[in-house]
Amino acid sequence: MNIPSYQSKYRQMTEGSKLLYKKSTKIFPGGISHNIRYFQPYPFFVKKSKGKTLYDVDGNAFTDYWMGHWAQILGHASQPITKALSTQVRKGTLYGTVNEASVELGSLIQKVMPLAELLRFSSTGSEATMYAIRLARAKTGRRVIAKIIGGWHGFNTPLLQTVNYPFEYEEGPGLIQDEEQFIESIPFNDLDRSIKILESIKDDLAGIIVEPVLGGAGCIPPQEDYLTGLQEFARKTGSMYILDEIVTGFRLSLGGAVQYYRLDPDLFTLGKIVGGGMPIGVVCGKKEVMALADPVKRNSKQSCCAIGGGTFSANPMTMTAGMASLKYLIKNRRSVYRKINNLGNQTRQGLNKIFSEARIPVDVTGVGSLFCTHFLNSESERILDAADVGKSNRNMLIRYQVALMSNHRIFFLPLKMGAFSEAHSERDMNALFDSTRSIISSGILSS
Repeated sequence: MNIPSYQSKYRQMTEGSKLLYKKSTKIFPGGISHNIRYFQPYPFFVKKSKGKTLYDVDGNAFTDYWMGHWAQILGHASQPITKALSTQVRKGTLYGTVNEASVELGSLIQKVMPLAELLRFSSTGSEATMYAIRLARAKTGRRVIAKIIGGWHGFNTPLLQTVNYPFEYEEGPGLIQDEEQFIESIPFNDLDRSIKILESIKDDLAGIIVEPVLGGAGCIPPQEDYLTGLQEFARKTGSMYILDEIVTGFRLSLGGAVQYYRLDPDLFTLGKIVGGGMPIGVVCGKKEVMALADPVKRNSKQSCCAIGGGTFSANPMTMTAGMASLKYLIKNRRSVYRKINNLGNQTRQGLNKIFSEARIPVDVTGVGSLFCTHFLNSESERILDAADVGKSNRNMLIRYQVALMSNHRIFFLPLKMGAFSEAHSERDMNALFDSTRSIISSGILSS
């Protein structure tokens, strides 16, 4: 079997990573600790990062568009964050009790996101979404949660349904049907069909949870009135409207998708950017909902909604990194968002033009600083939902992204969208354009 030249080159330039991966398979299932971080033939191992660049154990320097699961909006090892962390680490990394930094970070979140009338910190986005649906059920006394087909809310057991195409199969062993029966899936960007499904379960509908922009499913923005249509239905039926803003929070704008799309959720979740590169999850919402989790005001006749937090919730390292990140974004909001959103807009337009001129049908989706290239075919002629992504030419996308990696030292986690950070520049965007033209000319993308 002949190995394509770009794959052969990747192997040649990552000998150290190959040895480390072989060792890691004897320690971790599949050699990794997050399923999506594996790609063929093996992932390269990072030694350090700075700004827009990842440096691997073989001495390769990659321009990074994965950016720590899109969390590093200021770039890797950003000076305001590393400086704050270096000071905090000498004061302690885990107190195991309340701390002043958590109050300061919570206040900053409320300052830029007024709908966070009350909030609770956790350590992961999976926890935050789990807590959000628990609060929705506690508030309404109902059981069913509606989610989007293809929507990803972390490894939260109840919501681990209809994530991967073709969606009708179970997401893996260990999940049982009893957990599925109170989850209903609805199609993204099809309001009529979504409302029809929601009408059939409205009497037991506790909440609707939606990523404002589908992230892991393909960087798909909402069509006009889709999000507001779901919000109106939730209001009409007394259900909770929940936005999963773990990707979009502080990414689309300082006020997240709530501000960007002018929405009014009952609950919303944050993560990634708000932690400044440290582990975090946040569930936020209106006072009358979040107050259900107040352990102080509950009594023996009315217990609080148990949404925990965990040993490492609100730890001083994460709180300090989050404060440094948000303070910088607040102070530089105009320059940061203007820069990264302009780069995203220009990149989507530029890539669409380059592929169109080469007569390769693509749809480069995204919004703001987020973008993803989809290679189209007769089954998928436009990208509007996760099913369109699943039917697109995914193998060609992998070829394109691995060729960028091996031939041009540009890194996208295969099959995932890219994100600009403040550390990127127009020079990086133009390098992506030139590299794409080179890959097209090489014939790597020939069917």
